[in-house]
Amino acid sequence: MSGKPVQGRMTADGDGEVVVFLVGMRVNSWWAVRSWLPVLLAMPRMIKEQARDRTRGMLGYRVLPGLRNFTVLQYWESKEKLLAYAGDQDGEHRPAWAAYNRRAWAGRGGVGIWHETYVVPAGSYESVYVGMPPYGLGAARGVVPVGRRGERAAERLGV
Repeated sequence: MSGKPVQGRMTADGDGEVVVFLVGMRVNSWWAVRSWLPVLLAMPRMIKEQARDRTRGMLGYRVLPGLRNFTVLQYWESKEKLLAYAGDQDGEHRPAWAAYNRRAWAGRGGVGIWHETYVVPAGSYESVYVGMPPYGLGAARGVVPVGRRGERAAERLGV
């Protein structure tokens, strides 16, 4: 987390659907460096590619490091843009995925990968940040004073 804390109660800006995409890898065998290192190095290339071209649809991301598990939390404009990126023949994802599949057979489980995708409809999420730099969805979409979207969580959720 970086940046200067924003004073007051803030909430993520924007309306509409948001897609939360979690993707990660797990080192199953530290000795299988040829299996897990290429996977670990592929993610920064994909993140840079997405961040360079905002029309691809990624709104923001956060790396969640661990001892043997590495996760990237991403926010996307839509499931269509996420799926388009995943299937782009000219992007970084397709060759990384093909290389992983080749290594997975040879590596005998030295590395595992996973992802989860959540399509969150408009009105089905809310956020509040107090004394925080923009974080999470607020970093991805920007923040506004809570009053613009409702003082209470129930109001922001339309309940």
